[in-house]
Amino acid sequence: MDQAKVKYINKLLTTVYTDITQVEERELKKSQFKDISIHEMHAIDAITMYEHKTSSQLAQELKITPGTVTSMVNNLERKGYVVRLRSADDRRFVRLGLTRKGRLVYRAHDSFHRHMILSFVQGFNDEQIKLLEKALLNLRAFLEFPASIDDQKE
Repeated sequence: MDQAKVKYINKLLTTVYTDITQVEERELKKSQFKDISIHEMHAIDAITMYEHKTSSQLAQELKITPGTVTSMVNNLERKGYVVRLRSADDRRFVRLGLTRKGRLVYRAHDSFHRHMILSFVQGFNDEQIKLLEKALLNLRAFLEFPASIDDQKE
């Protein structure tokens, strides 16, 4: 590929990344969830409505330090988005869950991403979507973030 094309694709990727982040931040600030940051939103997204992850699992998934997770979870708990769930068997074992308010912001964020992706692939056929998936997996491999099994679905 020629250098001009490489520069153009790089510009597109960086611009799209910046635009997505800015839109997410702007929409959060306009919403009833203006008390959380985009980083806290992504922590809520990583906790999910369906799993109760540990702080260590959350740190690993978000690629941040355990201390940063503790601080973030403390803030989210104080704001009413996250709850710490202690094991009945071993009170030292703590998992994270979402409150009603946390589940509400989770759904809103999930909806935004679903609409964004549907808009992104609008007009693509199955073969084009597979090429897009391959390109994204290639990029992820280059960045050295191993794709999980879920990321490699057919």
